[in-house]
Amino acid sequence: MSKRGYAASKKLLTGLIGAPIAHSASPAMHERAAEALGLRGHYQLIEVAGADAAGLRMMLEGVRRLGFAGVNVTYPYKEAVVPLLDELAPGAAAMGAVNTVVARDGRLIGHNTDTTGFARAVAPLLAPSGSAVAVIGTGGVGKAIAFALASLKVSGLRIFDSETARAEKLASLLARHGGATVAKSVEDALDGATGLVNGTPVGMLPNRGMPVPATLLHEKMWVADAVYSPLITPLLAAAQAKGARIMTGRELAIYQAADAFELFTGLAPSTEVMGEAFDEVMAARSAAYHAA
Repeated sequence: MSKRGYAASKKLLTGLIGAPIAHSASPAMHERAAEALGLRGHYQLIEVAGADAAGLRMMLEGVRRLGFAGVNVTYPYKEAVVPLLDELAPGAAAMGAVNTVVARDGRLIGHNTDTTGFARAVAPLLAPSGSAVAVIGTGGVGKAIAFALASLKVSGLRIFDSETARAEKLASLLARHGGATVAKSVEDALDGATGLVNGTPVGMLPNRGMPVPATLLHEKMWVADAVYSPLITPLLAAAQAKGARIMTGRELAIYQAADAFELFTGLAPSTEVMGEAFDEVMAARSAAYHAA
């Protein structure tokens, strides 16, 4: 729908497909951004665990037919939805992962704003020389992060996944975009790296694990985590204790949401407004967690 169409209708229906997603800050961010632009927005959580291709196709058909401007897609369906869409934006097609589906004229078009969002968030941390960066996890968000780093001309990109075949597949996709080395272990990935990104769900509540041993962290590196529940994950807490610079999942969450909102509507939302909504959700969640 055009900008004029949204301004006239004043209604915006979007949502999120994934599981588990009850913790998501996306409804607050998208609805607050819509309100600031004079729209009546509703962001629907569509939580279905263990959906197969038929189940996902049914959900997407609902998006196509029920007046959605689009939906976001999160774990574990970012790759599974790809063959079910009518069209893919070039970036999403290159990596085979989608986190944003736009509904236009009866067609579903897949995009990846994890890539654009992470690129915006991480750019201030990168050294001008483009020093080596390790990415742990090569699933949906890990793919997007690796492609974002490649777009920023990071040299010496290392990727590691406990499923080696998945990491090798990502490396082959990155071959046309600067390339990446498949590490044999987390130790191998971090050897000489000045940056580390966790692209796995490890550390997301209620999990309190770490994707890499704390002994591999040091003060001369920066560490980023895609997880934002909690905001300071065990990995980031350990990195802080070692004197490393850190980046929480806050910036990625806000920027990917802003880019998705603009794809849904053609309107640029306020990242400040989205950030305020995100912070309120996280503050309330933290208070509830500590009170329990």
